[in-house]
Amino acid sequence: MSSTISLRTPVQEELATRAPRSQASIVWRALRRNKLAIVGMLIIVALFVACFGAPYLAGYDPNKMSPRERLDPPSAAHPLGTDSFGRDMLTRILYGGRVSLAVGFASVAILTTIGVIVGAAAGYYGGLVDTVLMRFVDVMLSVPNFFLLLAVVALFGPSLRNTMLVIGLTSWMATARLVRGQFLAERQKDYILSARSTGVSDSRIIWRHLMPNSMAVIIVYATLWIAFAVILEASLSYL
Repeated sequence: MSSTISLRTPVQEELATRAPRSQASIVWRALRRNKLAIVGMLIIVALFVACFGAPYLAGYDPNKMSPRERLDPPSAAHPLGTDSFGRDMLTRILYGGRVSLAVGFASVAILTTIGVIVGAAAGYYGGLVDTVLMRFVDVMLSVPNFFLLLAVVALFGPSLRNTMLVIGLTSWMATARLVRGQFLAERQKDYILSARSTGVSDSRIIWRHLMPNSMAVIIVYATLWIAFAVILEASLSYL
């Protein structure tokens, strides 16, 4: 009867038997350790609940006019007062926030998706693919973004859906350049060369190896663009 002797230390034994952590669990564990991130997340959640729960939280119709209550100061009935038409300001802010948040997140989802795809293809394959895609990006960047938005809105008409699409379809170029730069920096590293040498497919290398190492920059840039998209939407609403 033979027996095998393990040369691994107790710590190595524990690590070997421990189930591998998913990317989501790693992110959640890092988030729990960052108190400021938790506070920020709670503020964002509260903002979402307040805006999208406006029909249940606000006690007034945002468009109902009450001339007798026009320009009232803040009170128990109207915490932020009323406007020149007697409409409750808090209610109108909550309903307006729904539109701004919807436009911000939807347009950023569109521009991030397009930018990631274009930037990943240009940065990973390089050569002719990189040249063609980046020259197209240069052409798009040569046109002032706001005037391009005005032209598209004038062509297809003003609506919430068109605003989301227009902002997303005309604002992805910077994201594409950012992702391309990240991929160019990562694709020559040893772990990517090792994956290529073992026959791993391009799509798996891009989405399993390169993309996770670029997500931090993409997420930060996307959050900055949410605020910019809201400002663009507000600018277009005056026209």
